[in-house]
Amino acid sequence: MITIKDIAARLQVSPSTVGRALANDPRISATTKQKVNEVADEMGYVANLAARMMRGVSSNLVGLVLPDIRNGFYATIAHALSKCLQGAGYQLALSETDDDRMVELQSIRELASANVAGIIIVPTAKPHRETVRLLKLSPHVQLLRRHAAIGDQWFGIDDTQAIFEATRHLVELGHRRIGYIGGTDDLPTGSARLKGYHKALPGGESADPALVQLGAPGDPEFGLNAIRRLLSLSKRPTAIVAGSVQMTQGILEELTTQGLRAPDDLSVVGFGDELGFRWWGPGLTTVGLPVHDLATACGLWFVHQIRQNSGSPAPYTSISPATLILRGSTRKQGTAAKTSARAAVRGATV
Repeated sequence: MITIKDIAARLQVSPSTVGRALANDPRISATTKQKVNEVADEMGYVANLAARMMRGVSSNLVGLVLPDIRNGFYATIAHALSKCLQGAGYQLALSETDDDRMVELQSIRELASANVAGIIIVPTAKPHRETVRLLKLSPHVQLLRRHAAIGDQWFGIDDTQAIFEATRHLVELGHRRIGYIGGTDDLPTGSARLKGYHKALPGGESADPALVQLGAPGDPEFGLNAIRRLLSLSKRPTAIVAGSVQMTQGILEELTTQGLRAPDDLSVVGFGDELGFRWWGPGLTTVGLPVHDLATACGLWFVHQIRQNSGSPAPYTSISPATLILRGSTRKQGTAAKTSARAAVRGATV
């Protein structure tokens, strides 16, 4: 294995000079740094992370802790952050929690032990107190979800407004029995989206409790079973709003299985704009999320914070608006009513 001493011998300089050049020490000239890095690359030098950690030097790794990489929403975030960080000389280290607080704690412990440069986290509903303590030892920022105990640096989406716009669209089309299938309100995103749904109901009306189905936002099976329950009601909804990407997937799967068509049998507004959503039926009306731009903004801001190396960064919040994308899966209730008899027959088989 090539060492710093090997590079120093090749350049006929001291090992300390090589070490400082590789660490981008300001005491070393730009010319020397360039020569050292060129020779290091030529000789195939790989930095010894363990040795750097013993000297208290942060690695060039940035941890990303999120619930589920299988969700296209989070995959896009990971990809955008990876590209953003690479451009700044950092590498992304990915951890999945499956929204389990103990898995989350283990991930944070491993990242802390690797002396990462910082951590970007989509936190679980109730992070362990040890998770909170460890996060405060490293630069960190919350993404999408926010917990006051973790800190005041957060990049997110206006979840309340997103679902408000989706529900109001259906209200303006004449729908009154509007079902909502979303995440539980123990998550800040779930609570905010549910608030948007209730806020959009006409005249401040309270929704029929039977029309609101709440579960794990990352579980398409819940979405599938929830739409079954709503369709089996004696007074079924005429429209549905989804509150997560994977619940939307479950809803669409079940509607397709039952042979129900939007908007003939039911108007549907999804959440997120996965590639297949625009091709489903007549095209899914859905809440478009600024995922790539949000992740890139978060990454650029975080790199700046790491380089500033400020012990107690000032509170910072960035909220990005969602956009309602209108396609063919929604229409006026009066028009949809023409096929209600056929829909009711299909619903009886659920």
